[in-house]
Amino acid sequence: MKQIGFLVTLIVLAGFALGAGGGSIKVSSSVFGEGGNIPPKFTCDGSDTSPPLKIEGIPENAKALALIADDPDAPSGLFTHWLMWNIDPKTASFEEGKAPAGVIGANDFGKSAYGGPCPPSGTHRYYFKVFALDQELKLPAGAKRKEIDAAIKGHVIAQGQLMGRYSRHK
Repeated sequence: MKQIGFLVTLIVLAGFALGAGGGSIKVSSSVFGEGGNIPPKFTCDGSDTSPPLKIEGIPENAKALALIADDPDAPSGLFTHWLMWNIDPKTASFEEGKAPAGVIGANDFGKSAYGGPCPPSGTHRYYFKVFALDQELKLPAGAKRKEIDAAIKGHVIAQGQLMGRYSRHK
């Protein structure tokens, strides 16, 4: 009986966690799968076009979405390739080469735009992270990663990510 009580407690706690920011968003792309190789077209070796992304499972109570694309394998540490926020929570996909309506931040290339994978050596992982927020962010265009991270803290009601890999063939 103790095991059943413990399991019921775990299930109840898991339910509260999902309601408090632990919700799951599915992020996918028609051009690469989870852990797959990102095609060169979407990198510095191609046209540096943003890949198409599909988003599923956005909570109905979301007020805005935020997108962060980054590379944790960069020699200098975490490198941000794309920052966007205040995206309409009804957005179900990002078209190839087109940023959805929203506010764009400054990536670590120093540009307010998508900057594709461009690893100096080896194979790097690139995470496309989508966050459902309980409010819009009050940040100006061009804000940097640290500002976005601080602004979303405590406001994420669900999140998801897609990871792709890329290595340059010179």
